[in-house]
Amino acid sequence: MIKKKILLTAFALLGLTATAQVKTTRATLYNQFKPSVITLKTGKNIRQSLTNVFLKNSTLVYLQGEYTMEANMETIATVEFDDRKYVNINNQLAYLVDSVGSNLLYRIDLLDMNAYNQQLRNNINISNMGFENGGITTSTVDLNNEEDYKFPIFSHFYYYYNGEIIKVHEREISRHLPKDKEMKRKYRTIIGLDSFSWSDEKSLIQLLKAISNNQ
Repeated sequence: MIKKKILLTAFALLGLTATAQVKTTRATLYNQFKPSVITLKTGKNIRQSLTNVFLKNSTLVYLQGEYTMEANMETIATVEFDDRKYVNINNQLAYLVDSVGSNLLYRIDLLDMNAYNQQLRNNINISNMGFENGGITTSTVDLNNEEDYKFPIFSHFYYYYNGEIIKVHEREISRHLPKDKEMKRKYRTIIGLDSFSWSDEKSLIQLLKAISNNQ
């Protein structure tokens, strides 16, 4: 695998839990690097003893001596840890949420760096203004609390639907639906429910059931 060095300075002070959360303080999925089995697109299996998932890009990283290396995702088909198996979708690691027959729902979790930087900027304000020695003085106060320094995580979802990988998006799914009036009616009914959300796994499985044959 072609490797490239990742700068870890920004992450040296970070830590995180492996449970599903809205926010995290760690740049990797697991608290510690752990073994995995990597299957390349050539079919070759490679066992790596110290690997992890880099949440900024949802890519595979591994330790090599004192360096953390990022794997070339173009060569990787799957990565299997002891608790979860990932597949490569658009050069990002996605894990299986659930299935409906041969149709599958996959999820990719990523750090939302834009939202993180924006929330920090929004909470730093000029709080005091005064006069000293005939001049104007100002002081700034960081109004961020501990929660603000956690990275928000957002999720992308994909369907493996009728043999194709499809991004879970209203327009994309509509384009790939079979020309079946009843199925299209079920599709519109589900996405029209007040309880339906494009970011909720249960909603997306409910939708997948509705648009899967013989369900």
